Amino acid sequence: MPESKQTRVRFLIVAILFAVSCFSYGDRVALSIAGAAMAKDISMEPLKLGYLFSGFSWAYVLGQLPSGGLLDRFGSKRVYGFSIVAWSTCAFLTGFAGYLTASAAFTAIFALRLLSGLAQAPVFPGNGRIVASWFPTSERGQASAIFNSSQYFALLIFAPIFGWIVHVSGWRSCFWFMGVLGLVLTLVWFMNIYGVKQHPSISNAEVDYIARGGGLVNTDQGASAKMKGSPLTLAAIGMLLSHRMLVGVYIGQYCIVTLTWFFLTWFPIYLAQARHMSIIKVGFAAAVPGLCGGFGGILGGMISDRILKNGHSLTLARKAPIMAGMALSMTMIACNYAHSQALMLVLMSISFFGKGIGALGWTVISDTSPKGMVGLNGALFNLIGNMAGITTPIIIGYIVQKTGSFDDALIFVSFTALCAIISYGPIVGEIKRLELIDPARAIGTN
Repeated sequence: MPESKQTRVRFLIVAILFAVSCFSYGDRVALSIAGAAMAKDISMEPLKLGYLFSGFSWAYVLGQLPSGGLLDRFGSKRVYGFSIVAWSTCAFLTGFAGYLTASAAFTAIFALRLLSGLAQAPVFPGNGRIVASWFPTSERGQASAIFNSSQYFALLIFAPIFGWIVHVSGWRSCFWFMGVLGLVLTLVWFMNIYGVKQHPSISNAEVDYIARGGGLVNTDQGASAKMKGSPLTLAAIGMLLSHRMLVGVYIGQYCIVTLTWFFLTWFPIYLAQARHMSIIKVGFAAAVPGLCGGFGGILGGMISDRILKNGHSLTLARKAPIMAGMALSMTMIACNYAHSQALMLVLMSISFFGKGIGALGWTVISDTSPKGMVGLNGALFNLIGNMAGITTPIIIGYIVQKTGSFDDALIFVSFTALCAIISYGPIVGEIKRLELIDPARAIGTN
């Protein structure tokens, strides 16, 4: 470990988190872009397509608590790395499932989406855990915003690529592309990700800087060797759920993730069916709000950290961008009255930009998690938030099939943004780290 000059290894770490998270969201974008062509091949009506979109989230949600326990017990590098291999394999097999008969293809793809969701369960709890250990509090907002912005940049990067691939080679090729890309990222991951004190390129000066600023630099120390007991117990979960602040954050994340899943699943279908765009145009049009959301996500983290550095409270620094961003997100409802495609894209871009600014939930989790429970708290947060990945595709599919229109679907999504504002307002209250030593004894003390 170098002794004097302060290195900047933490920025390499967050860049890798961003790249892998983009890949994770890209796997979800692949199904939405390929959805229209896939639906024709295997004869799916809107509600059935909604169930297929939701398949990922059923297992993703169920895998959150076990993944949080695994992360805290075995460390982020191994658990996260093996998950990349697993979901890349699922993507590759999805392409081949398209050659089955219609009913068998639907069943096989749904099963592979379940397995992919289970494999990807450690991604965002792992991201939050790694950022909590690698970054001081004053830089955590921007670092979390960078990896969280992957959901927007995934649309920007992958939507045009998938649109072109579907046009040239068919929808199956999208999944083969993702399978190969995943194996490349696996190599990058295992060659560069370490615990703070174990990284071969970090200096003592950077370790000290992170530790003095509140970084949990010992999070993964000895995890692989000592196999410390996991805090995944009913007592630990009950303790987390007993705090109003965390419950408010969990509810707020559910509302925010509803917007995410609209854009990741039904938005390209909306462009194709309600706005009558070709598959090539859908790919590029879907990328525009993604670009705005990505910039909004990074800007939200910068604004939050700037408020904190200017001497204001952690509560104001985190809540103000979230609530303002959700207010901007509600502009999507105006698309029901926008007859031109250009105006519709402007409104959707403003909405996704606001959603990006407000997507600071993982920063809040890094700020509030009890020490030694960052993985578990992140997993519970992600579990509740990603229940929206189950409900949103199905609810929108039902609305579209019942009404033959997306108008009520946009009203539904906008209403959840309003609910996020309410949740982060009076329910969350003050944002602070919970200092709890014994989860089993902490239940009922709040």
